[in-house]
Amino acid sequence: MEQEPLIFSGRSNPELTAKICQYLNIRQGEIDYKKFSDGEIWVKFKDNIRGRDVYIVQSTHPPAENLMELLIMLDAAKRASAKRVTAVIPYFGYARQDRKDQPRVSISAKLVANLITVAGADRVITMDLHAAQIQGFFDIPFDHLYASPVFTVLFKEKTEDLLVVAPDIGGIKLARSYANKLDADFVVIDKRRAKHNVVEYMSIIGNVKGKNILLVDDLIDTGGTFVTAIKTLKESGAKKIYGIATHPLLSGEAVEKINNSDIENLYVTDSIPLKEYNSSKIIVRTASELFAEAIIRSNRNESISSLFEIDKDKI
Repeated sequence: MEQEPLIFSGRSNPELTAKICQYLNIRQGEIDYKKFSDGEIWVKFKDNIRGRDVYIVQSTHPPAENLMELLIMLDAAKRASAKRVTAVIPYFGYARQDRKDQPRVSISAKLVANLITVAGADRVITMDLHAAQIQGFFDIPFDHLYASPVFTVLFKEKTEDLLVVAPDIGGIKLARSYANKLDADFVVIDKRRAKHNVVEYMSIIGNVKGKNILLVDDLIDTGGTFVTAIKTLKESGAKKIYGIATHPLLSGEAVEKINNSDIENLYVTDSIPLKEYNSSKIIVRTASELFAEAIIRSNRNESISSLFEIDKDKI
């Protein structure tokens, strides 16, 4: 008889895990957490997980303690004789450090991949990686979900004069996916960086005059690139501007920048728990159903390709 999956939550995003379990009508597994006086993390699975299919939901956004907690949970599950341990990582941190782009720097995304594998993960499920090639850093099965089904339903009726925009060259594939799904055209913005988190120059490759804009990106950190793109689009004659960013890191003054920009609304997922921000422009859409479907299909050894199709035939 097939056993239902055991789903456990780290402390980075317990609200999302609760929604996943609610959608699947599954009791969430229980874990004891402790932090010693020196800051060390201790975890213990309260449920018997021997021979079971275990899913650990934990985003690895800052602080680095979130990543460490995931590694400890993976190790504990493996040592408790779980049949299969899957790391469900809604937001995969360190993904922006995916290559050696200057001397004497770490390829941190590869390091994190090694850590997760060595800690005991048999499989990884994540969503909207900053760099899709990170999948190749893993030697275990890797399911890369796309958040587009969460958002495209919102714009099916707003396709008149709609133009999808990638805020930089690296976002072309993502923008093309949204454009295909919405039957819209897309353009890209050429960006020059002076240094990390600082944009020096932007120019639009394409015509946006008189168009309603859907600006799509995988994440927003300080908001500098996104807000500069909004300003550039508006100065180039764009009408209404909407935004999509899967992962709302929103560090520093990002929320204030978005509130003061000409964007109508910014749609984000709950891959990272949002703080109590005072912003009527930022709207959260849950990705819990997407992850829930991925988990249950993985547990049943069924295909989950329909969840992460990205119009491969059109790319």
